[in-house]
Amino acid sequence: MNKVLIIALLLLSTTLQAAEKGIKFEHGLTWAQIKAKAKKENKYVFVDGFTSWCVPCKMMTQEIFPQQKVGDFFNKNFINVSVQFDVTKNDNADVKLFYKDAKYLASTYKITAYPTFLFFNPDGELVHTIVGGTTKADEFIAKAKPALDPATQYTHLKNQFKQGKRDPAFLLKLVNAAQQTGDFEFIPIAANAYLATQKDLLAEENIKLVAIATKKSTDPGFAVLLHDGDKVDAVAGKGQSAIIINNIAFDELILPQLRKDGKRVDNGFMFYYTGDVIKDVNWDNVKSKIEAKYPNQAADMIICAKPAYYQWCKDKPQFIAAVNAYTAKPKGFDTNMLNSYAWDIYLENDEKEYLKTAADWSKSTLTGSNEENLNYLNTYACLLYKAGEKDAGIAAFEKLIKINGKENEELSKQLDKMKKGEKIW
Repeated sequence: MNKVLIIALLLLSTTLQAAEKGIKFEHGLTWAQIKAKAKKENKYVFVDGFTSWCVPCKMMTQEIFPQQKVGDFFNKNFINVSVQFDVTKNDNADVKLFYKDAKYLASTYKITAYPTFLFFNPDGELVHTIVGGTTKADEFIAKAKPALDPATQYTHLKNQFKQGKRDPAFLLKLVNAAQQTGDFEFIPIAANAYLATQKDLLAEENIKLVAIATKKSTDPGFAVLLHDGDKVDAVAGKGQSAIIINNIAFDELILPQLRKDGKRVDNGFMFYYTGDVIKDVNWDNVKSKIEAKYPNQAADMIICAKPAYYQWCKDKPQFIAAVNAYTAKPKGFDTNMLNSYAWDIYLENDEKEYLKTAADWSKSTLTGSNEENLNYLNTYACLLYKAGEKDAGIAAFEKLIKINGKENEELSKQLDKMKKGEKIW
């Protein structure tokens, strides 16, 4: 037999064997047909919700779904369907068939982050949700198992909460379930309900919840953050209490003076602000209003607020100056925000002077426990490369790949482009 043909058959055999080990997804069926099949076979439905641009989605497809143990669990218990929620020119027949159904699922179940995994009972009712990927097969299976038991299904637990169930043990179970499923909007609601039942908010486990649940000055944990910040920081991390207080002050006191009818909108892992930006803000007036509630923190809060305001105004010189002031690390300084501001310069600017300044900001984030932070390293590498410091940018990106420690197609493609001197933005 022709050697080339033999090799091709061996590769095909290997591919088929890998496919047989993992999750078997349905093909050529509409959502209505999938639900009908589930009802007929009395099986639950697992929906893998992804987009073509989502890196964690690709990781799940390449590394988690093909595993034998994952296939054994999901194929036994579910009818599996993979749904793409964006539209591209390269979409295959299966994706195109599901265009209308994908829009329906996204709208009906408010899917805003990817990957999102939906679980439906045989009657077509949503009973469980997981938002975000995992790096371990056992962890993903553990997150999916509650979908099969009405007592642990997340939708069932939330319905019990809506019906008024408030005993502490149940509320703590609900908080854990919300965290497990990635329901970021509901986590603080459930956690604050639990904290309201606790006498000692300074217990370590309660401090952890205070740090993730406190979004308003009226929340149970706000006084703990304000008066026992050192104890919160000992559990949640250095400076976290000040960051949370600063964010609350911004949303409640500062935002109304920067945007007309301004509101914060949380969207999965991200958030953004709405409302028309107010021109010619009087910062002395802003400071006076802050001082009425936070007399010792007003100056720092102003320094923290200005970068966001000038970013909204698209005033580059003022934005650069504001972020430069922010790098002095006022109380409430957040390394993640500094990285975000540096990334904004990378995306929105071609001026080398601005790019080099942002690269300096980015470099300052790569210290201590963040020295090998992949997100910060990516920002730093991209800024250096775009600023014309290509060798330094490539070196930083190679360090990122080495720290990542495993093959990643998207990272490899970007490094190849950088070595060829091609645009990566």
